[in-house]
Amino acid sequence: MVEKTYETSCGTIHYWIGKEADALGVSLIFLPGLTADHRLFDRQIAYFEKKCPVFVWDAPGHAASWPFAMTFSMEDKARWLNEILIREDMRNVVIAGQSMGGYVGQMYAQLFPEKLRGFISIDSAPLQRDYITAVELWLLKRMEPVYRYYPWRWLLKQGTNGVAVSGYGRALMRSMMMTYDGDKKRYARLAGHGFRILAEAIEKKLPYEIKCPALLICGEKDHAGSCIRYNKAWHKKAGIPIAWIKNAGHNSNTDAPEEINTLIEKLIDKTDKNVVSCKEHCDKEPAGLL
Repeated sequence: MVEKTYETSCGTIHYWIGKEADALGVSLIFLPGLTADHRLFDRQIAYFEKKCPVFVWDAPGHAASWPFAMTFSMEDKARWLNEILIREDMRNVVIAGQSMGGYVGQMYAQLFPEKLRGFISIDSAPLQRDYITAVELWLLKRMEPVYRYYPWRWLLKQGTNGVAVSGYGRALMRSMMMTYDGDKKRYARLAGHGFRILAEAIEKKLPYEIKCPALLICGEKDHAGSCIRYNKAWHKKAGIPIAWIKNAGHNSNTDAPEEINTLIEKLIDKTDKNVVSCKEHCDKEPAGLL
């Protein structure tokens, strides 16, 4: 993986790409969740980097992508992502977005539907307005003072144990959160801004229709907000297949990396006929697919 940078009007985005392989015929784009960074997908990158071009970033304002002016929108993030992918000539895009990364993926699908060949939501939720209550939307806009109120030790404990079940997943999340150790103000501002632009994207009441092969993935022990409720409703209303991951929390790709990797391969296998199949790489059926 090679680290590169992309200049925007708000700051510099750091991202990593691996383009040594193109056997699967797709470019696999990994988008980490809010306050996490590129390391969230270490076990996915290690698995796929020899099979197809891969991309992962520190999202704007996160980790290495700092300093960054917190004046951007969800749409800005999706447009910057598109500009980077054009710059790197990464085509036949399949997005795997965890939590906030899944929302960015849906915005990308709204803006550039012709470019998206596959979409995987990992412990994320739909962007459509009718899934969220008025109270939840109101709260999303006011999360920064909540994060400012709680002591850093409490935030570190809850942010670590609340998103993962496995020892690996918790240790990794703690390591990513320690990026902000000693600067709780930055952490609170980053989280608050993320929730606010999420609310603003929802309030746009855009279709956010997924027109390509897609899969919803959700840990059975995901207790982050109402993620389980959202995914049940999303699956029922949109008809997108869903995989429930046993013994996995909100960062299910760190709690069950092998299972998630297999699910991603199966999704790639269902992309349109212009993309090369990856059947030769899939040697087992994923569990929990409804």
